[in-house]
Amino acid sequence: MMLPQETIRKKRDGLALDAAEIDGFIEGLTNGAITEGQAAAFAMAVYFRGMSTEECAVLTRAMMASGIVLDWVAQRLDGPVLDKHSTGGVGDNVSLVLAPAVAACGGFVPMISGRGLGHTGGTLDKLEAIPGYDATPDRETFMRVVREAGCAIIGQTGELAPADRRLYGIRDVTATVESIPLITASILSKKLAAGLGGLVMDVKTGSGAFMPTDAGAYDLARSIVEVAARAGLPTTALITDMDQPLASSAGNALETAHAIAHLTGARREPRLHEIVLALGAEMLLLGGIVASLDEGRARLQQALDSGAAAERFARMTAALGGPADLIDKPQAYLAAAPAIRAIAPPHAGFVTRIDTRALGLAVVALGGGRARAQDAVDPRVGLSDIAALGEPVEPGRPLAIVHARDDAEAARASRAVLDAMTIGEAPPQASALVRRRVTA
Repeated sequence: MMLPQETIRKKRDGLALDAAEIDGFIEGLTNGAITEGQAAAFAMAVYFRGMSTEECAVLTRAMMASGIVLDWVAQRLDGPVLDKHSTGGVGDNVSLVLAPAVAACGGFVPMISGRGLGHTGGTLDKLEAIPGYDATPDRETFMRVVREAGCAIIGQTGELAPADRRLYGIRDVTATVESIPLITASILSKKLAAGLGGLVMDVKTGSGAFMPTDAGAYDLARSIVEVAARAGLPTTALITDMDQPLASSAGNALETAHAIAHLTGARREPRLHEIVLALGAEMLLLGGIVASLDEGRARLQQALDSGAAAERFARMTAALGGPADLIDKPQAYLAAAPAIRAIAPPHAGFVTRIDTRALGLAVVALGGGRARAQDAVDPRVGLSDIAALGEPVEPGRPLAIVHARDDAEAARASRAVLDAMTIGEAPPQASALVRRRVTA
């Protein structure tokens, strides 16, 4: 086997790696023979030099094969196994609404999610704001919950794509998150290991996205769709807007409460709702549950309005150790921050621009994300009631409300929010929420 440093050198020099070299490196990453320094150097080399579609497909398969691959045949499910994945953004709590909504329509959603990366929040961190929620159950429990509740959202266990789990944490702290081949392989290795029959990708573009330009987002969407096709996984990608937070809350407990309000109908914001319907309809179409996207949207709307989706979320949460009555009284279980302050705008006007990445970093600085892989996350902190693009603001309508551990942190976050949001005299022109659809 080639020495790890020789594999790193070859990629550093812009040469293509063969399957044996990639397989050997991933084997070493899995068994511990590869050091963190070598893994970081490999990630940096790929970041700068890239990978061909074939190299990326080999990397994806190698990371998938580093652990078990789930087989759903023995579960005798009476519907397709489907999933959705987002490249990440700010205020993106779609998974918490979408998975139970699709389950209520007849799909089965074994969602393997990650923690926060860089300025973005992680679905796993949001769910771990729920007391008792077990985000890393054993395989038998995971598969049982999917069978009985229709969905289960968990993190990577030691069994599922362990090579990716190790590389994922290293990417977060080495500024290599934005590499298209590494993002592609990371996402698809987990999804292939979950034994899916169909996948829908939500690829973000804009100021809060890892791929801030439409062209970069398209390149990533195309990479994922093409590599997935080589692996035999039917995949559709939607390129969606992240020039502002998707929901009006950013922070783990806040976003979980926001998702619950959406499921129950207590509060449904149009942007979040549209993305749930758009992604969910694609999932139902891939799974053969509906014959058209319009039919899929109607089915999902009915699942939400009838309470069936909320019931699936409650069933999933309780089965994974959370409170049985979380849906009925989330405020009794989701911890609140001690310092809550409104952020007044400097003057009246309309929100004309949002540096969404800066808002995400403000949440990280509050303790809602990680500067290092081993950092603990405070589920209480974040931002709520974030003003949307084009929304009028004045002293009576703050830019946002900050939830912090103390007054000093609240003051720092307030300054960061003020710097991140531009107030003008007229609202900007609205942009499309779904920019493009990418298929094989």
